[in-house]
Amino acid sequence: MSNLISCVSWVKRGISAHQPSKYVLDEKELERVSTLARIELEDARIEMERAHNAAKSMGKGAEGAEADDADEDGDEDAWVDEEDVSMEVDGDVQVDVPEKGNDLAQYKLDEYDDEDVKEGTGPFSNIKGLTFYRDNQDDPYITLKDDVEDDERSELEILPTDNLLVTAKTEDDVSQLEIYVYDESQDNLYVHHDLMLPNFPLCLEWLDFPPTSSEMETDAPPKFGNYIAVGTLDPEIEIWSLDVVESMYPDMILGRPDQTAAHVPVPAGTGKKKRKKTKHRPSSNAYHVDAVLGLSWNRSHRHMLASASADRTVKLWDLSRPIVDGEGAIRSFGVHKDKVQAVQWNEKEPTVLLSGSYDRTVRVFDSRAPDTGVGAVLGADVEALRWDPWETHAFYVSLENGLVLNFDARALPTDIKSPSPARFTLSAHDGAVSALDVSPLLRGCICTGGTDKLVKVWNVDQTAGGKPAVSMVASRDMEVGKVFSAVFSPDDPLTIAAAGSRAKLQIWDVGANSGARRAFASKLSEAGRVLKEKEGGGLIGLVDDDEASEDERDEDD
Repeated sequence: MSNLISCVSWVKRGISAHQPSKYVLDEKELERVSTLARIELEDARIEMERAHNAAKSMGKGAEGAEADDADEDGDEDAWVDEEDVSMEVDGDVQVDVPEKGNDLAQYKLDEYDDEDVKEGTGPFSNIKGLTFYRDNQDDPYITLKDDVEDDERSELEILPTDNLLVTAKTEDDVSQLEIYVYDESQDNLYVHHDLMLPNFPLCLEWLDFPPTSSEMETDAPPKFGNYIAVGTLDPEIEIWSLDVVESMYPDMILGRPDQTAAHVPVPAGTGKKKRKKTKHRPSSNAYHVDAVLGLSWNRSHRHMLASASADRTVKLWDLSRPIVDGEGAIRSFGVHKDKVQAVQWNEKEPTVLLSGSYDRTVRVFDSRAPDTGVGAVLGADVEALRWDPWETHAFYVSLENGLVLNFDARALPTDIKSPSPARFTLSAHDGAVSALDVSPLLRGCICTGGTDKLVKVWNVDQTAGGKPAVSMVASRDMEVGKVFSAVFSPDDPLTIAAAGSRAKLQIWDVGANSGARRAFASKLSEAGRVLKEKEGGGLIGLVDDDEASEDERDEDD
């Protein structure tokens, strides 16, 4: 698996804790972790043994190191413990023990501490009471102490003017969340801390609602928090606190790892015959049984989280409910016939969901009555979708064939087979449009990113009673490889964070482009925003001393 960043998420300024806390693993936390995991070591051992026996029954047997272990187990009686042999002293074994007087007695080690201390005659022989302290903290004559805690506290400090960016990164087959701090005033970007993930991450969603199971100290949950929900190749959804560093376990897990057994390797075959097509796991209304591809948090009903999965379902989760055996998602929708790639709540109508699938359809439905939804048939697989925050019923869909379509949900038919023309179509990229976002601060400003390694900014001018006029304002190779994620900042109107196949995060201040400032001048004025000219090209990233060579970068082509 190559190195890449699959998705990026912003955290608004002023949300993060000024001083993040450190993870504490105590008895209470261990009890919470055990409740969340629902998998005891004995259960895991039984599952592994079952998988091993299944492999043997198919003729594959143990391989590699396991095969060596199997052979060694058969000859266990032939092994001899050297320690036991060395301690076997009986009448038949003669052990020659050298006499003490013949080896070390000449050095008089027993009298080493009894030697008389003679007063020295050197220049420092009159100095008495000279004491050496291994730690400067213990030396009373050193008044300026080194405060390690203060240094750590200053390094972890997050100012109210700082943004956080969360990236889902995979490098050398190790997946993790990397949390960056971005200081816009200084154009400074650095890694704050990271969190290890169990599998390859596919989607991120920020939320401020504290999950019920995350409360370890009090029964009264705080009103707001700072959390990130993560969907991976596993069927479970993990929710992590961004205000806690060095965390070992998420604050909440949505799903049933004990039922899906995603942690247990399943033998695929003997390798001698043609392998059968992988069967879908039995579906469940309570939890996902395949990878989680999309997430969306409801900003009006803050305890609600929607998820889209490769198991062809969309599920709703109530984060205010404690985790109880047998309970899971509160609703499950099977409105698609193939993997559901993306899902999003409508901010203006908080009960309405938008979903897109590999069955080349997009659906709009009310979560209270999913059977009365509307939809449209598309010409290619869905890559991403977004509601337009400036128009209640309008949304954008990006496709694998390089097109971006804009629809009005009110004009879509209830019968999916009926014609459903888009309001306008945009030929955005040469290849899949894998990233799509709509600015929350500038009306009619959208950005797209594609596998052609370009990030583009578009201006959509709505004309009264006519077809919208769409023009490209700026286009740039942000040096992230194939673009997998491009997201507008929630605080700056023309700031975009992008990442992709080079496992590199870059921030583009589009306002540094004079043409962009002119194109959006009227909209910036209307929004009450003033862009300051900055030196340089407006591209901000990490300073990497070990940056890969150009030849290595071109391997993504």
